[in-house]
Amino acid sequence: MPATPDSSLHSGLDVDLPGHVERELTAFLAERREEAERIDESFARAVDALSGFVLGGGKRIRPTFAWWGWRGAGGDPDGPEAPAVLHALSALELIQACALVHDDLMDDSAMRRGSPTIHVAFGERHRTEALRGAPERFGLAAAVLLGDLALAWADDMLFEADLPGAALRRAAEPWRAMRTEVLAGQYLDVLTQARGDESVEAALRVPRMKTAAYTVERPLHLGAAIAGADRSLVDAFRRFGADLGIAFQLRDDMLGVFGDPEVTGKPAGDDLREGKRTLLVALGLEHAEASGRADAARALRAAVGDPELSEERVAVVRELLVDLGAVAAVERRIEELRENALAALAAAPVAEPAATRLAELAVAATRRKH
Repeated sequence: MPATPDSSLHSGLDVDLPGHVERELTAFLAERREEAERIDESFARAVDALSGFVLGGGKRIRPTFAWWGWRGAGGDPDGPEAPAVLHALSALELIQACALVHDDLMDDSAMRRGSPTIHVAFGERHRTEALRGAPERFGLAAAVLLGDLALAWADDMLFEADLPGAALRRAAEPWRAMRTEVLAGQYLDVLTQARGDESVEAALRVPRMKTAAYTVERPLHLGAAIAGADRSLVDAFRRFGADLGIAFQLRDDMLGVFGDPEVTGKPAGDDLREGKRTLLVALGLEHAEASGRADAARALRAAVGDPELSEERVAVVRELLVDLGAVAAVERRIEELRENALAALAAAPVAEPAATRLAELAVAATRRKH
């Protein structure tokens, strides 16, 4: 059940939404930790790792978009349903946790938010405790199971919220679609890398399913559905969310190559080492081929997927991507997508202050540094 709100909850929701989401997650995970301890102390320790991951960082952007979708469809932050809505929408952070834990495993990423990833941490735990078998396999198994647990608990958190039955039934459509879409996107990401698909089309198809749908589009849809929005408003939110979600991922791809590790919490160039077939790389290769820069194309292909890629070679790739015009082209695409999203928002009957806040979020999400 949702945590009991204090007397300041209603008046502060719009102002300190991430803080309220954090408190909902903290209370929910504490309850689940007690259940885990009754099962087995070793399982409770594993749950501690998942809780630490969920509460150890993140911008809470998905519940934020969902909240403003609810508000934009007429949701009242001072109404009796607001605490239950907050609880339900906070479940999106557990979907995010599932996606990140599994994504880090599939990409063999060592760091997330400045700390070892779940599979790496459990592999190290295996070594420290001198357990039998291969540490890497133990870490893999733990990450799969904890990611699955986060997904299961996301369902619990949503459907245990004290919302009217009709609101929960409306929420089921975007929730069901979102879970399928994010897993489809993750599979397409793995498949694209395995195929070595360098096309611009593939580089845009993956973020559309993997990130845009569950980062902006479906959270907005979820919030609006809970509020009882009509189809025209839901469709407008989805248009806004689809374009903005892709722009959000393109910014993430830029940060994966050009971001400051002290800010992003991941080593510089990790996306290159992991073999990510991003739009940035696809356009770099396309521009290199079109301009007859075979040397540049070879250098880019050699860098993408090289786990031993040095910082010096990362710097060379950065220079190539700038010189080939790929960076400028991605920045233009981000700007176009943001403007398209804002146009869809402006044309929709979105209640204030949600319309203004969503426009602000669109700018912040696409100009961020981490």
